[in-house]
Amino acid sequence: MTKIKEVVKVLERYAPPAYQESYDNALLQVGDPNTTVTRVLVTLDCTLEVVEEAIERGCNLIVAHHPVIFKPLKSLTGKTPVERILLKALQNEVAIFACHTNLDHVHNGVNAKLCEKLEIKNPKVLAPKTQLLTKLETYVPLEDTEKVLAALHQAGAGQIGDYSDCSFRITGTGRFTPSAQANPHIGEPCKTEETIENKIEVIFPTFKQNQIMRALLQAHPYEEVAHYLVALQNEDQEVGAGMVGELEEALSPETFVKHVKEKLQIETFRHTAWPQKPIKRVAVCGGAGSFLTRHAKAANADVFITADLKYHEFFEATEQFTLVDVGHYESEVYTKELFYDILTKSFPNFAVDLSNTPTNPVRHS
Repeated sequence: MTKIKEVVKVLERYAPPAYQESYDNALLQVGDPNTTVTRVLVTLDCTLEVVEEAIERGCNLIVAHHPVIFKPLKSLTGKTPVERILLKALQNEVAIFACHTNLDHVHNGVNAKLCEKLEIKNPKVLAPKTQLLTKLETYVPLEDTEKVLAALHQAGAGQIGDYSDCSFRITGTGRFTPSAQANPHIGEPCKTEETIENKIEVIFPTFKQNQIMRALLQAHPYEEVAHYLVALQNEDQEVGAGMVGELEEALSPETFVKHVKEKLQIETFRHTAWPQKPIKRVAVCGGAGSFLTRHAKAANADVFITADLKYHEFFEATEQFTLVDVGHYESEVYTKELFYDILTKSFPNFAVDLSNTPTNPVRHS
């Protein structure tokens, strides 16, 4: 039987919490992680109606994109909508888990799903994040190099884009003198020793440092393992905000409008003037994405599709660059399908339901 904490582990492996924004609160917000899962309901927003739907359908875990709790609570009396949601969930033993900006930032997350819906090919992260990578340098006897590398790769080091098991090595001479209390793998106590070693280097996501170091120390034959950890400024091409790619073929503005409406199942959206050319290269950001407008321009996108644009932000458009606001809910609602795919592939032993409750608070008349 599957515990809630096992579901959380799978989702957090897919979208590591280390990638969420500082203001965010992506985590298990309500419930005992050791409770056995009976059924899961996936949703974009967790409203009171969604909790009631979960109860009716026998789901004791709700997986949502938007967290219910953003700010610390001073009481839990039911006087606010958030408190009423939490009370209803607690009273009926329904757990709530949120996977938010961390899911926005992974390359196979919210924006990849939006690209899939819009049939945008070969999408790349629009604004890769920096300061997320660390380089490990260490020194290994020649005969132990492959063993140590295998352990490091198994722990998560050496993944660069579509390439795995990446490393660099250079051979040189190591020199050391073990103390009288040492138990050297090579050489003798109190006697200076020289040996041929490989210096190996691997890159890994910084949040994996503890598991990488455990793997190194377990696999390395030396009593004292010489190593260096170097924080990198490199962009992580797999982690960041928004995505940009290309349509299969260029579309006229009129055809593009129909394409967006059909693929996102919407009747209308806001936009600036269309570019005076066919539309081929498209940038996207699910949810509020105005902060990425300059990135979309720099990526030579013809159109940037996002949500929550303010009036003055539309002036960032040009004759060759169009801004499109399809709505927050409309740009992220298919995140439910993403959750569904992850969970059904990982857990065949319980049912996963897509919520039928409409949670979009915006109405058009």
